[in-house]
Parts: sequence; C-alpha cells; structure tokens
Amino acid sequence: MTTAVVRAAASFGEVVAARRAAGELVVQPRMGFADPALMRQGLLATRDAAATTVGTITLDSYTRLGDHEAVRRALAAGADLNGYPLVDRGAAVTAAMLDGVMSPRFPVQVRHGSADPRRIVRTLLDCGLHATEGGPVSYCLPYSRMPLAVAVDHWRHCCEMLAAARTGEVEPHLETFGGCMMGQLCPPAMLVALSVLEGLFFRQHGIRCISFSYAQQTHAGQDEEAVTALGELVRRHVPDARTHIVVYTYMGVYPRTPAGARRLLAESARIAARSGAARLIVKTTAEAHRIPTVGENVAALELAARAARGVARRAPVADTGIYRQAKALVDNVLTLDADVGRALVAAFASGYLDVPFCLHPDNAGRARGYLDPAGRLEWERIGALPLGGLVELPAAARMTAAGLLDALRFVERKFDGAFDGAATLEHSPRSLT
Repeated sequence: MTTAVVRAAASFGEVVAARRAAGELVVQPRMGFADPALMRQGLLATRDAAATTVGTITLDSYTRLGDHEAVRRALAAGADLNGYPLVDRGAAVTAAMLDGVMSPRFPVQVRHGSADPRRIVRTLLDCGLHATEGGPVSYCLPYSRMPLAVAVDHWRHCCEMLAAARTGEVEPHLETFGGCMMGQLCPPAMLVALSVLEGLFFRQHGIRCISFSYAQQTHAGQDEEAVTALGELVRRHVPDARTHIVVYTYMGVYPRTPAGARRLLAESARIAARSGAARLIVKTTAEAHRIPTVGENVAALELAARAARGVARRAPVADTGIYRQAKALVDNVLTLDADVGRALVAAFASGYLDVPFCLHPDNAGRARGYLDPAGRLEWERIGALPLGGLVELPAAARMTAAGLLDALRFVERKFDGAFDGAATLEHSPRSLT
C-alpha cells in the first residue's frame, strides 16, 4: 500500500486529502462481515492490498433498521448477517477487532444506511471510530418510510454528537450519500444538488470534515461533467471545511459476467481520476449474484487502482448545463429557510426537490428522467423543480413501464454485451477466497 506523511492521529478526511495531494486515488470496499475475526481479516486484506486504500465496516440490515432484537436472535442462533452488527457486538469487541488494524495511515469508516443512526454513531464513537456516512434525505427517502422531518432531527443530533467528539487529535468525518439517491435513473443535477445540500446540513451542525458523493450513472462523459460541477459547488458553498469528492461505482443492476463487471469498475475508476475525485467506492465481480468474499473485494480494489493509474485529470468534454441546473436547485432550497434541515423539508413538501421513481410519502413524485439514445440521463418532466428555462423537455413521454425496465438494465447489457459467451459467476456461498 502506498504510504503518505500524515500526523499521528490524522482523521479519515486528512488521510484522503494527503493521498489526493500526492496524486493517488483512494479506493475503498463496501465490505462488512458479522464475525469479528472475518471482519478483521477483511480490513487487514484491504490495508495490505496493492492499492491506496482506507477501511470499511459495513453494517447489517437489521442494525440499519434498528431491529436489535433480530440481531441478537441471529447471533444467538449462529445465523449469518449481511454486515457487521456494530451496536450489538459492543464497543469492547469492536475495539479489540480494530486493535493493530486501524492506524493513522489506515483509517476506517462505518457505512450503515440508517435513517436513525443515533445508536450507531454513539457506538462507533465508543469504539474509537470517527468516520461515517449518510444523510437526512439520502438515508431516509430510499430506505425508510420515516417522515423526512423526523430523519432531519435524528441526523442533526448525530452531527452534534460527532462534532462534540472533536479533539486536538481527532477531526470527525461525515460523507454525504445524496449523490447516490436511488442508485440509478436520477438525472445528475439532482444528485449533485442533494449531495451539496446534505453537506451544507452537516456543516451547519458542526462538521468540518466532509466528503461529497456522486454515483456513476449511464454515460461516462455526463458523469465527468457532474463530478466537476459537484466540485465547483462544494468550493462555492463550503469553503471553510476540509472536503473531498467520492465517486461510487455504479449502484444499479450490475453486469452478470466477470468481464463485464470488471469493465464497468475500470470505467468508474477512470471517471473518478479524470474528474479529480479523491476516493472511489468499488464493487466486485460478484455483485449480481451474492455477497463478495474478501478476495473478491481485494481484486476489485487492485483493479480500480490499476485502471486509475496514469489517468490525468481533464476538463469535461461537454457542458450540458448540469452545473447550472444543480446550482438552481441548491440556491432555491437555501431561500426557503436559514436552517438547512427545515429548508430541505420545505423543499420536498413543495416539490422544489423531487427524486424520480422514489416512492417515499414525502417525495412529490412528479419529476421523471429518461435515457436518451446516447445513454445520457435527461429530464422527461420537472414537476415543480425550479429548472424552467434550463432544460429542454421532450414533447411526449419517453419512459413507459416497459421502457423503465429496459433502462434499468441498460448498464448491465452495455457492459456484458461486449463479452458474449463469457461465463457468468457461480452462485457460490461466501468464503474467504
């Protein structure tokens, strides 16, 4: 693993910034295992991979939902979970698991997916961890039926807990998940705007080290334009915080062939490098079939690092107005209330923010996107979004029910199609190799 000069108790954000300044793309898995010994093994393998890495502890879905009774039943029965049960393992077990693994050169982030992460945040702080991710919108609307106003209150409390943990040696870190809303088929300007707004919410409630997310979509050129726009808006709105951009490898229907999956991952790494992102969250060749093994995670990290190596940052090939659209969305929300949380709630109530294909009761559901013939995500209708004059809408509906299903598989077909005859992965159980 490439090393960087960082101070003895450097934070997650400081480590990433140092490596970005050295011209390195930091790559990170989504890895999470219920067994502490296996979780430790996964972290050690990530640390020792032939790549510039940071660690991940991804939590199980019961913990994400706050169903701790279900976690305890599963652990008592010896049943497996789809992630690490941080709260119910307890701080002592987790601290022991991290001992000798986490270091100033190898920080670890907790990833969870919870609309109410208060117990998660309290526990991770008790374990000596200080980095996590999510947001009041991005971990509420796709994953829960919780009222948005309630999620905003929960996330305000979590920001304040993290900010209170700041010391002269530790700077807590929060990553917005807003740039990943629904995983797919959301036009990039909305993803950029939500990422910026969640970061502003974090900053307003005391967080000074923030990363801003964007998930790879369906067109590389459009993604590079979107990540560039995100960086410009972050510099404009959050000049007083330590910030960086994190790109997620595609989160929708994944290629089923190993070759197609590798090709998609490599493209996401090049998008991140060309657009100046500091960090990439990878996916593996197993994504379409099962939970990846430690070995598959390491292979993905190393492939992404190779794909990004030597790729120079460049300006977007085209300007299709993503920055102007995202800026209009952000600026409009910020006129609604001086408190960013209340402004977010008001914006969704009025339809000024509206996520396509999101079924949460607090989402208006009047905006729609579609894929154009080149594979770019465009607006089909904008509802009450303040984008009039900034987008050209089609004269007739483009996204039928059949078209939606077709669009959901666009990336899968695109990347698998170049590898006709390639063998698909076997549906094998999780193992260490």
